[in-house]
Amino acid sequence: MDQQTIRKAGLKVTLPRMKILEILEENSQRHMTAEDVYKELLARDEEIGLATVYRVLTQFEAAGLAERHHFEGGQAVFELNRGEHHDHIVCLNCGKVEEFMDETIEKCQARIADKHGFNITDHSLILYGECTNPKCPNRPD
Repeated sequence: MDQQTIRKAGLKVTLPRMKILEILEENSQRHMTAEDVYKELLARDEEIGLATVYRVLTQFEAAGLAERHHFEGGQAVFELNRGEHHDHIVCLNCGKVEEFMDETIEKCQARIADKHGFNITDHSLILYGECTNPKCPNRPD
């Protein structure tokens, strides 16, 4: 994604938008809070305030560039809208988020919708559990 991406979304290209887009693209965990983005900007010596980060992320969401998720017990997180559908599984102890796509689940949802007289236009599936990582910092003993 680049300046063209921002323009196609109907937004003016600004330095804060470019920097925030760059951080979201480079992020390995994919799901970042506004504070995570802000901390990364500080680490890069960028002088972009937290209020601007919130405003830009909200603009990205409205323009369809990013998606906002509200996972159980946590802050809103943002990820770039890369155009492919996926669902999430979240650890209730450490907050780790994994993405997955399962064709069987997708077909089952379509069958259920059809049975009840619905056409699915969108959906969000979030599974909650406890990760099996022995180094999970909040794992109960």
